[in-house]
Amino acid sequence: MWVIMMRRLVTVDERGRITIPSEIRRKLGIKKGSLLELTVDDDEIRVRLVKSVAEKCFGKYKVKKWPKDLDEFVVEAIKKWWSESTST
Repeated sequence: MWVIMMRRLVTVDERGRITIPSEIRRKLGIKKGSLLELTVDDDEIRVRLVKSVAEKCFGKYKVKKWPKDLDEFVVEAIKKWWSESTST
């Protein structure tokens, strides 16, 4: 199996920002408002795209009507389940 790694050099601006090249944004589906996780290990910074629960589960389950914010719905469902399971 071949793994193709994309590497690009970018410049940090005066406010500490970098621009992710368009071909990398397109490949990963990074858009305005996307959530990225930065991990620092010695002198290395890793950037990982974080997908919401809704994006991860899209199309996997048949639902008559999805909540407006699935992540918020899941958090509330877990809180409700936790409070019911610990009260007995």
